[in-house]
Amino acid sequence: MKNRKRLIIWSVVGVFFAVIIGLTIWGNTSVGLNTYTITDSEISKEFDGYRIALISDVHNSRLWEKALKKVEKADPDIVVITGDLVDRRSPDVELALSFVFEMMKLTKGNCFYVTGNHEMNLPEETYAQLMDGLKTMGVTVMEDSVTMLHNGTENAIALVGHGWGDLDDYSHLTDFGGYKILLAHDPFDFEDYAAAGFDLVLSGHTHGGQVRLPFAGGVYFPDEGLFPKYDGGEFTIGDSTMVVSRGIGNSAFPIRFLNRPEVVIIEFDCA
Repeated sequence: MKNRKRLIIWSVVGVFFAVIIGLTIWGNTSVGLNTYTITDSEISKEFDGYRIALISDVHNSRLWEKALKKVEKADPDIVVITGDLVDRRSPDVELALSFVFEMMKLTKGNCFYVTGNHEMNLPEETYAQLMDGLKTMGVTVMEDSVTMLHNGTENAIALVGHGWGDLDDYSHLTDFGGYKILLAHDPFDFEDYAAAGFDLVLSGHTHGGQVRLPFAGGVYFPDEGLFPKYDGGEFTIGDSTMVVSRGIGNSAFPIRFLNRPEVVIIEFDCA
């Protein structure tokens, strides 16, 4: 009888650890596709069904090929990249540019980019190599600048890009009417973004908290400590919405748990 109980216990323990190991492998070798639908009366009806692919925190991950397949499947109108294409500890600029080149082909050149903290910590020569490569292939590198998205109509959406770093005054980036989207690597300034009048913020940086727990969310992020506020997903302040990507790659800590890398799709519903 005792032997039978012992066998049952060890079987349960074995199954538990097998599930944990399986989930960890799956969550570190695959890429998910998550869609957020945005409905807002400020969005012109010509943008109904308009799709934006959000890519963040690639960190030179070899999962970029799987991410490309997800983007191809989603068939977005544009791709936005919110920083950390490379990892400052071992940057591979050629790999990053190869990924973006393939992304450009999928969207016929409609690719927009802002810097993350890892780019801004690169050696000057490496940073210049990355920026020159992106601009040469036609990527719109947004350095506190504005691009108007028309989609065949005069009623444009303003796409604003804020590179990594503090910005005390956003007024020159919001001094126009209509719907305004902000690309910003750092989600922890969401209160400032909302106060500035941005309708939608697309961000990354937190890697989903690296390890996620059911009902509790992301566990840890440097500088923010345990259970960071903007770990991943959708958040709102007043009339402003922010979507934070959990990213594709990793940095100092190489393993994710219950935190699958993702490509995010934003779809506008103007019905």
